[in-house]
Amino acid sequence: MTQENRTGIRYVASAFLLWGILPLYWHYMNNVPALQILANRIFWSFLFIAILLTIKNQWFQVKQALQDWKVVFSILGCSIFISANWFIYIWAVNNGHVIETSLGYYINPLISIAFGTIFLQERLKRWQWIALVLALIGVIIQTIEFGQVPWIALSLSFTFALYGLSKKLLKVEAIISLALETMMVAPFALGYLLYLEGSGTGSFSQIPLPSVVLLIFSGVITAIPLLWFAQGAKRVPLSTIGFLQYLAPTIALILGVFFFHESFTRSDWISFGFIWIAIFIYTLSQINGIQKWFKKKKLVMNSQ
Repeated sequence: MTQENRTGIRYVASAFLLWGILPLYWHYMNNVPALQILANRIFWSFLFIAILLTIKNQWFQVKQALQDWKVVFSILGCSIFISANWFIYIWAVNNGHVIETSLGYYINPLISIAFGTIFLQERLKRWQWIALVLALIGVIIQTIEFGQVPWIALSLSFTFALYGLSKKLLKVEAIISLALETMMVAPFALGYLLYLEGSGTGSFSQIPLPSVVLLIFSGVITAIPLLWFAQGAKRVPLSTIGFLQYLAPTIALILGVFFFHESFTRSDWISFGFIWIAIFIYTLSQINGIQKWFKKKKLVMNSQ
């Protein structure tokens, strides 16, 4: 393994570890309504990214990106999907649904695979189709057990998959994309926060100082893992990212059971079991495909 690979793994693993422990961060802000947390998260994220762009003298790239209407519409889609994802996630954590958020992020990669097949004409192998069916069975079990569709898990997985699809179609550097995404919704977030403070219903004038600090730093805690992930993705194979991405929902699941003391029933074990098996099968199919690719490359090189 090269130094470049090791650096990439550290970046990606750090991003997923931070995403995994985020439920703790939002839990200690449960005295703030979810919509206000979202508005603060958007505004302070933009401010943090703006500072980074100023330091790196990259504002001209933002201006260039805004001149392309296709980029603008793609970024607008990214902004809508990631804002919806953040709101659902924060609301779910602060209302005792951490395990269901974990389920959503376990399902998410498989939804992304399905989107790749539908929208990008990517072909799936037989075992990959089997993995998708097993994951679907896991969701159906949850639906039957609760008597309703696990909307939190599905909403999280679909909004993040749509965000990923939009990012896939967008050929813009990570920090520029993130700056544009937050820039488009930051004025609405700031206007909402100013309105609340002006009407006396805002959180800044009512919550203790530690909570105010947490609100402000929600922008940093949002932007940093996204930037780490973008840096790591350049340096490591997709298969490695595939393994590491399950760190976040696994940590969230452990927190849900042992820290937040949410119930984890026999049907939960069965449902998650189907999804874990689906992930295992899909990962193995990816490894097999990568090994074949390397063998093919080796044969070509030897023939030369």
